[in-house]
Order: sequence, then C-alpha cells, then structure tokens
Amino acid sequence: MAKTGVSDPKPLLDLHKRVDERRAPLRALANACGPIDRWQPVEESRKVPVKVELECRWERRLLTQTSEGIIMGLHEDSLTHSDGNVDGCVEEHMLLYPRGLPSLHSFQALVPSLLRHEVEMALEKLGLVWDRTYGWDMFLVMFLRTQTRNFFPNADLPRHFTDATRGVLVDWLIHVHEMIHFQEETLYLAIHLLNCALRQIKVTPANLQLLGMVCLFIAAKQEECLLPEVSGLCYLMDHTYTKHQLLRMERKVLSGLKFDFTYCPPLYFLLLFASIARCSSKVVWMARYLLELSLLEGQCVVFLPSQLAGAALCLSRQVLQEPPTPEGEAAWCLATSIHVGSETALLTIMHILANAAAKYQTCRTFIKFSSPETMHVSRHPGLKMASALLGVRT
Repeated sequence: MAKTGVSDPKPLLDLHKRVDERRAPLRALANACGPIDRWQPVEESRKVPVKVELECRWERRLLTQTSEGIIMGLHEDSLTHSDGNVDGCVEEHMLLYPRGLPSLHSFQALVPSLLRHEVEMALEKLGLVWDRTYGWDMFLVMFLRTQTRNFFPNADLPRHFTDATRGVLVDWLIHVHEMIHFQEETLYLAIHLLNCALRQIKVTPANLQLLGMVCLFIAAKQEECLLPEVSGLCYLMDHTYTKHQLLRMERKVLSGLKFDFTYCPPLYFLLLFASIARCSSKVVWMARYLLELSLLEGQCVVFLPSQLAGAALCLSRQVLQEPPTPEGEAAWCLATSIHVGSETALLTIMHILANAAAKYQTCRTFIKFSSPETMHVSRHPGLKMASALLGVRT
C-alpha cells in the first residue's frame, strides 16, 4: 500500500553536469526567463531620465496614481473607440474576473510610443526576444491572451483536499525543484499544472504526492533541456510509487489537461515591470520572494499573473522604503500603467502576500531567499510590519 505522507527528497545526482558545454539551451517564449540570476539590475551609469511627455490619451490614466503607487484599470466598455476619447473612463473593479482587460484594438490605441519603446527594450534586455521588432507583438500575446486562457473562477479545491495540504505539497515541490536545479519558470508552470489537475481530474489523497511530481516532470519536459530519469524521480519520493504508477499518472494528467500547457508565469511580468521601472536589485529580489510565496497560497489562483506581479512589486517597494528619485518615480509611474485591475484588487493581493510573509517562516522559499545571493530579503525586518504599512483591510 502506498504511503500517504510527503517524504523528504533524497539527494539526486546533478544531471546538468553531464551536459556538453557546447550545447546551447533552448530559447523560446516559454523558456526564456532562465536561472535565478538572469535579471541584472541597471547600472547607475546607464540610468537615463525617463521622458514625461505623454500622449494626451494617456495623461488621464497616469494622473490617477494613488498614494500606494497603484494605477487603476480601465474597462474596455468605457473606452470610446470612435474618436479615441477617454473622458468617460471609469474605474472597474477586477478582483476575480478578467473583464477589465481591454481589447487588442483599444489597448494598442491607448499605448503611447514611450511605453511601447520601454517594453521592447525590457524584453530584449531580459532575453525574451531575439529581435526587438517583435517585442511589442509578444507582449500583446502575453498580456492580453496567454495569461487569461487558464482562468480559475474560484479558489475552491475538490473534496478531501485543503489549502493546508496543498501548501505542504507545494513546499515539497519547491524543495525538489531547487535540488534538481531546474529553471524558475519550470516551478511556476508545475504549480499551474497542479492547480489545473486538481480541478479537472480525479485524484485520491494517497496519490497527491505522485500528482505533484508528475506535474513537475511535465513542466520540465516543456521548459528544460535535460531531464532526470523516471527512476530518479521515484527515488526522490522514497520509492513510495513505482515507475509504472508515475507514467500512468502522467498519461492521465496529459489527457485530462488535453495537452494544453500554455501559461505565462507572473515571473515574466515581474521582471518586465521591474526593468521598465528601473527597480534596484534588492527590490526585485524581495518581489521575487513575495511572488514565490503566492504559490503557497491557494487563494492566489483567482488572480491574473500580471496582477500578482504588480502587487508583489508594489509591496516590495513599500517594505524596503528606498528613497525615491524623480527619474525613478517617473519610470515607476510608466510601469504601473500596465497593471490590470482596480486598487481594491491589488491591495487585496498585497494583504495576502504580507500575511504569507509573516506566516511562512520555515518554508523552503524562506530558506532559499535568506542566502547572500538573494540579499537575505526573506529576513528583512520590514516584512514583519508589512501588514501595518498597508493598513487595516476592509
């Protein structure tokens, strides 16, 4: 009989050391964010003032910035397509539903040339595109189409599963992911596949650990160049399951999800927003820590990736309280204009992330982001006062 507990992962040989160094890694939209040190902060000498000359159709949106640095989202029904006037724009709350996303035509009409140029430069600097010419088209696909394809209307889990059980499994998967040295986007895709599989296929509590490992294995096939052996994955589960059981569960997940693995992780949007806003490396590391904590929170599945990324970056800036500069504030104002959703939605996510930072003090993510390479952001004293900075949640 299979064990129901989640076993500790055993050491696994680093298969990446066997790779021929001449072999270049695969580069694609789904495999472009790279290892944990892919993001490089902008050097002080390369910082340039951001132009504040904005097109008239964008001024109204930028001037709605709140004290928390959050920009309201505009509902597409409030846009006047005939003459391009946005005087009738009203705030539309977008807490659970992606109705506030503007249509492709209206979004392109509203975007100023400055923002488009910044997006193209950021995508090229992050290595997401080979040619800047296609940068804006890729962003439109990421922002308006890909992130809304797999939308969860609610955070309810099937019977016999709880958020606590899911959190234990996700924490174990983060540990396994770190040991095998997979790419960061592999983890986000694996958790997304796990969320989908829990809602679309029937799984018993005894096979929950097997399901999590299978989702990580499928995500690695989508993102990685080298894969561990199936026997190695069984070894990490202390041989609780056999190779036959793992491969059978893989076929079940593939058929249940209909081989649809299209997903744009919030990590892409986080790095994009941070690059446009000229954020410091410590702000980015703090935001990445908060964003990975959102994987442990089951209630975060109802939000769009761009919302999670924007909220993590806003909370990171508030926790660190870095002195603002005129150029940096202008760049931040430009970056936050991409956020989707109302102030209520983003503040809700920020409260969830602040509570998660106070709750998960022994999880694998906390340990990972307490190292010198990540600037010890998980141990920052400001995280203990994050909820107080946001005020009382209404």
